[in-house]
Amino acid sequence: MQRLVGEVQHYDWGSDQAIPEILGEQPNGQPWAEYWLGAHPKAPSVLAGGVTLDQWLADHPEELGRASRDAFGDRLPFLLKILSASHALSIQAHPSREQAERGFAAENEAGVGLGDPTRIFRDDWPKPEMIVALTDFDALCGFRDPSSSLVLLSGLGKLDGLDEVLAPLGQDDGLAKVVATVLSGDEKVVTVVEGVVAASRTYLEEGTDEAVRGLARTAVELSEDHPGDTSILVALLMNRVRLAPGQQIHLGAGTMHAYLGGTGVEIMANSDNVLRGGLTSKYVDVDALLDHAIMTPEPCVGEYAVQVSPGVGLYRTEFPEFRLWALQGHDDTLSLPATDLGRILLVTEGQLVAHCGDEDCELNRGQSAWLPAGEEVTVTGQGRGFLAGAGLTLIAPELTEV
Repeated sequence: MQRLVGEVQHYDWGSDQAIPEILGEQPNGQPWAEYWLGAHPKAPSVLAGGVTLDQWLADHPEELGRASRDAFGDRLPFLLKILSASHALSIQAHPSREQAERGFAAENEAGVGLGDPTRIFRDDWPKPEMIVALTDFDALCGFRDPSSSLVLLSGLGKLDGLDEVLAPLGQDDGLAKVVATVLSGDEKVVTVVEGVVAASRTYLEEGTDEAVRGLARTAVELSEDHPGDTSILVALLMNRVRLAPGQQIHLGAGTMHAYLGGTGVEIMANSDNVLRGGLTSKYVDVDALLDHAIMTPEPCVGEYAVQVSPGVGLYRTEFPEFRLWALQGHDDTLSLPATDLGRILLVTEGQLVAHCGDEDCELNRGQSAWLPAGEEVTVTGQGRGFLAGAGLTLIAPELTEV
């Protein structure tokens, strides 16, 4: 068991207050968007002795655990983050493992450099992910039923050109056709989206239907940061969800999504593969997005952890690369699950003390530790936190309780 210090990412959409507060540091005027805990080569965490976690695991791969090494090689399969957004992230989707392997090989063969801004596949891994809210957290996740979108948009009034753009929604592959048209950048579409935003502002001043007001609020909020971006209309076809603290949504391959605002703990497969669709200044490949994104309606509902033992809750996902447990300290000692895996322990409220043999590790809010495979760790204290590991259920017998 070793203390672990993460790396801050200062992306322009980040909040300047939330992550410094969690870490006990002073804000410096920069946006603190993400705090990474893991062994990603872009920003590996640092152990107490000053060695980065990726280098440590290269020298001590047994700490990952046999099942993880058999499944993923000598690579930590997940990346844990604290994420805090005060502006919307891009509309995006991620590939499956098979898609990532094909795409990575194809771009290598085509000679597209890893540093090329038009490069899509930067590795051959999938990138499923999950966000657990620490505060109220707003997100777009999957497409709502097209008929519902048409009803909501009609609530803004009759808008020039909108019916023509949305006409394919009644067809079997209508969502894909509409998204392709909207993201084409055609000047007619730009004019239509500007009309939708203007009507949304008017509706927020005069309209009373709460569902339509929610749609209008999304349009206006996104237009403030991304004026003239036609992907705003794509966002209005998606489910908007507000997560309460402790709730999660998880996103598999192909699910279109965008985080809009709030602070949460995010876990994902250890990959950089992102197919962007808008709300960004970065490279957008519409054809690649349409090839990989799910263009059929998907529900999006926040879920709480399921208690598996006193003080330990499991967030249900089907992804082999990661699993996340919520920890709630109380008067008794908590036994941490997944002993046969390398894990990361993060404290987000109060204080927890980790015990392993004769060793104790006191962790305050914002602090974390690396727990090697084979170490049986218990926790005491009244704090809250999270435990991250690979999602390999065959070596986690406690998961059969859920």
